[in-house]
Amino acid sequence: MTFARSLGAVGRFMIRAGILILLFVVYQLWGTGIHTAQAQKDLARQFKAQQEAATNGSTDSTATTAGPNPTIAPPAPAAALPAPEPGQPIGQITIPQIGADFYMVEGTDLRWLKEGPGHFSGTPLPGQAGNAAIAGHRTTYKAPFNRIDELQPGDQITITTLQGTFTYEVVPQPGSDPSAPPSGHRIVSPSAVEILDDKGDNRLTLMACTPKYSASQRIVVEAKLVGNPAPSSPKATITANVSQDDLAGVGLAGGDPSARPAAIGFSLLALGIWFLAWFLAHRRLRGWWRITPYLVLIPFFSVALYAAFENITQLLPGAY
Repeated sequence: MTFARSLGAVGRFMIRAGILILLFVVYQLWGTGIHTAQAQKDLARQFKAQQEAATNGSTDSTATTAGPNPTIAPPAPAAALPAPEPGQPIGQITIPQIGADFYMVEGTDLRWLKEGPGHFSGTPLPGQAGNAAIAGHRTTYKAPFNRIDELQPGDQITITTLQGTFTYEVVPQPGSDPSAPPSGHRIVSPSAVEILDDKGDNRLTLMACTPKYSASQRIVVEAKLVGNPAPSSPKATITANVSQDDLAGVGLAGGDPSARPAAIGFSLLALGIWFLAWFLAHRRLRGWWRITPYLVLIPFFSVALYAAFENITQLLPGAY
C-alpha cells in the first residue's frame, strides 16, 4: 500500500511538472509577446517624441534627396545625428508582404531583441550609406521576422528614421539549383560574419535564427536602397555579444545572472500560492467549496508564474 501511494505521488508530481513545462513553452511562444507589445508602445512614444524634437529644432520646412524615388526627410539636422545609445529606438521597419511593422532598437543583445528588431551596432544606420544590418526573432517576442523566408526579389521594405523614409527592394539570392526561380533569402552558418561587411553599395541586411525553433543556422535577406542615402552618423559602440568572428551570440545572450534572485523568488512565490490553495482545499473545506481557494488564488498564481518565467528566460542561453 505504501509503495502504491508513493508511486501515485510520483506520478502526480510528474504530471504537474509536465504541465509546468508545457506552460513555459506556451509562455515562450506567446507570452513573450506581451512584453514586446508593451515595449513597442513605449518605443513608438519615444520615437515620435524624437521626431517632434527634431522637427521643432530645425529651421527648414522640408528636405528631400534626389533619385528616381526621392525620400522626404523631416526638417532635422541629419548630418549632426549622434550615435544611438543601446536600447534607444532608431526607427520603424515595415514589410507589407509579411505583415511586419515594428519599431527598431539599437543593439542585438537579447534584452533589446525582446523589445523589437535590433540594429547591429557598428554598422550604418538604416537609410545611410553602406550595409545596415538588423536582427530579429522568428518564433518568440512577437516574432518580427517570422515570415522573412517568404520574401521574394523585388518585395519592398520601408524604413522610417529621423532622417526620413527610405525604400529598399529585396535582391535575389543564388540558389543551389540554377533552374529554380531566384529566392529572396539564403541560409548561412552562425560564423558567417561577412554578412555585416560593406559590399560597396547601400543595402539593408535582415538576419534571424533558422530553422524555426532552432538557432543552428541563420537566415539572411538582403535589400538595396532605392534612391540616395542620408548623411552618415557616428557609429555606436559594438555590443559585447557581437563577436567579430562569430554571430552565434546574436539574440542568444541569455544567462544574465542578475535575474537569478528574481527567478527563484517568484518561483517560490508561485509554489507558495499553489500550496496555500491546496492546503485550504484539502484541510479546511469540504465538497464543492474545495474549488474556491483555487478560483480565488489562481490570478495571483498566474502573475507570480509569469514573473518567474520572465526571469527564468533571462537565465537561459537562447531565444529564437
